[in-house]
Amino acid sequence: MKKLVILGAGTGGTILANTLSAKLDPRVWSIVVIDKAKEHYYQPGFLFLPFKLYGYENKEDVTQPITRHLPQGVRFLNAEIKLIDHKNKTVETSEGDYDYDWLIIALGCDARASEVEGLPEAIGKNAFMYYTVEDALAMQKALDAFTDGRLIMNIADMPIKCPVTPIEYVFLADYYFTLKGIRDRVEISLVTPLTGAFTKPLASKALMNIAEEKGIKIVPNFAVSGVDHEKRVLTSFSGEKVEYDFLASIPPNLGPDVIEESGLGNGMGYAVTDERTLKSRKADNIYVLGDCTNVPTSKAGSVAHFEAEIVEANFLRELDGKEPLPDFDGHSNCFIESGYHKALLFDFNYDTEPLPGQFPLAVLGPFSLLKETRLNHWGKMAFKYVYWNLLLTGHLPGDPLLPAQMSLSGKDLTDYKPHHHDGGQNK
Repeated sequence: MKKLVILGAGTGGTILANTLSAKLDPRVWSIVVIDKAKEHYYQPGFLFLPFKLYGYENKEDVTQPITRHLPQGVRFLNAEIKLIDHKNKTVETSEGDYDYDWLIIALGCDARASEVEGLPEAIGKNAFMYYTVEDALAMQKALDAFTDGRLIMNIADMPIKCPVTPIEYVFLADYYFTLKGIRDRVEISLVTPLTGAFTKPLASKALMNIAEEKGIKIVPNFAVSGVDHEKRVLTSFSGEKVEYDFLASIPPNLGPDVIEESGLGNGMGYAVTDERTLKSRKADNIYVLGDCTNVPTSKAGSVAHFEAEIVEANFLRELDGKEPLPDFDGHSNCFIESGYHKALLFDFNYDTEPLPGQFPLAVLGPFSLLKETRLNHWGKMAFKYVYWNLLLTGHLPGDPLLPAQMSLSGKDLTDYKPHHHDGGQNK
């Protein structure tokens, strides 16, 4: 019996458990999924929980049991992963050792408050995060009690999960305080190490314009060195200071320690991965996808979805004795909430930044790229159903309207300057 082991039951791991179990002969292959959690989280909902917006108020609104979304015939092991011994093709866990013929790593990444001096002491007092359900609910309670002052959203360092969420957060904060009738008493700022609101120029300009209309201040090029929660001050490495009353913090996001300890990482817990084939560059018979890779595209659910299609195809090619194809183009797309039941939509890859236009079809759309619309908002709201019922179960991969590789169809190419990605890994 050949053994496929999938580490992580998040978006990427769950999609592949479903699609590969349908393709592999159960008389020949066994599939085991290992995760330390028992619940699957709908992470896009974490952004809404602090504000109690759009029906997201409780833990139950963003969680379901992991086993609900895994197919029959796939074994789920709820265990801590201790070590990946890739020389002996064994995974050591808190529930024993599991050998494998092929391994898929989809372990995600997480926010580490301990990486910023003073932040752990500030958390729960006047600093809050939203990268776990518990943190998001603690922030919800604090926002309920917040009536006036300076609200700062701070990004400590890149990369982070879903790089558009900080700007979404300040847009939603503007909407939230307007609904409460106290917007004029709250000063909202985004303090970022980037040169603007986002990493890509056209998209950053569009977001900065909206921020200006909403009276949201952007403080660029600010690399935070520490937080003093008693004085309520953020300090940068260059000595700049920003005062706050309420700090929404995004500390450095790091990959799992086990990736580093197993000799597969880049120094930050991200697995060193071929950005085109998605194979590990450090060991044989291992594919990597999702937030724990070091490929230079967004750490977002859509990316894990597109990567899953590439991993599936390349894995099956290798079983047939063929070479994996360099087919992953860094495709990412995401709706960006801007408040007031409106959102933007970005669609981009390694070589092409977000451009204006229509998506997924030229002229027909129905979604607008790089532009605020109500339909984009409803697209984001509808995605929760799509996620639980179509995407995770493997029914969405292969959809011609949402291909793994980005299409230029419907995009306005007037300002299009292709950037030919040099193939370098982000460190």
